[in-house]
Amino acid sequence: MNRKDEHLLLAKALYKKQANDFDDLTFVHQSLVDLTPAEVDLSTEVLGLQLTAPFYINAMTGGSEKTKIYNQQLAIVARETGLMMASGSASAALQDSNVAESFTVIRKENPTGLVLANMGAGKDAQAAEKIIDLLQADGLQIHLNVPQELVMPEGEADFKNWRHNIQQITATISKPVIVKEVGFGMSRETLQQLKQLGVQAADVSGKGGTSFTQIENARRSKHELSYLNDWGQSTVTSLLEAQEAELTILASGGVRDAYDIFKALCLGAKAVGISGAILHSLMTVGVEATIDLIESWKNQLRMLYTLTNKKTTAQLTSVPLLVTGNAKAWADARSIDLKKIAQRI
Repeated sequence: MNRKDEHLLLAKALYKKQANDFDDLTFVHQSLVDLTPAEVDLSTEVLGLQLTAPFYINAMTGGSEKTKIYNQQLAIVARETGLMMASGSASAALQDSNVAESFTVIRKENPTGLVLANMGAGKDAQAAEKIIDLLQADGLQIHLNVPQELVMPEGEADFKNWRHNIQQITATISKPVIVKEVGFGMSRETLQQLKQLGVQAADVSGKGGTSFTQIENARRSKHELSYLNDWGQSTVTSLLEAQEAELTILASGGVRDAYDIFKALCLGAKAVGISGAILHSLMTVGVEATIDLIESWKNQLRMLYTLTNKKTTAQLTSVPLLVTGNAKAWADARSIDLKKIAQRI
């Protein structure tokens, strides 16, 4: 079976809406507000890209006939809802032109929407240019996935050129470049290193949703690396790590609904990527129901903005939040000031 198809089937089989660190965040209720949901502006901006909503369809799939169908459907959802969409890793299209259409179908179905191309950090600037051109993309995601590669039966184990590639790409590519994890989270040290490499935006993408170490371990004949299923830090703890980062921060990983999107925005994310919840909806109830779900999330966000008396996405970083549970324990151990977040106004 094609590896991309296998990933898709395992992602569906292993998907479950589970408790995660987003549940450790509590809002401080304020009784008086000065606006209505109709006045709320959900738009946001990421490196010059203007998003009409503060969430987007994050990188998922591509590279086979079956995944072409899902990318086509995801592109239709993105077109009808006005969401930005990222492709899955398009590196395969450079080696095999036969699978290119599983990626180019995104732009074909959504000719005027925002599209991000995606590739691994093992590829250089020349490859980045080719992938951007292939997808007619508005920007590029470079994904970091060391744990996945090490657990993957046929994975890459040499990461020595990653820093050089990232630095070269950010220096030469004219389109916006976002460096993203794939569900293992980012530390403040990583974010600082990325800044030194010239990176301007990072998607901290933490654990709490799809686990690619779990998926790859399921593909191993002995399934001997299950202890890595929970490797990394959560999206919430990654956002706490990013509080002092001098980068544009995006978030993804374990985002289950509009409330999680809202929490991530209040913790500093400029926009929030969703993969598992949208793919699960698409695979179980179809395109139209997924469009309805996304429009419902927009309406819920307008309600949540109103509930906290914030008219714009940019204002959400002044909403006070209490951090408890696992996230608090992490923050305490890492000397992250939670009082500052709890006492914002």
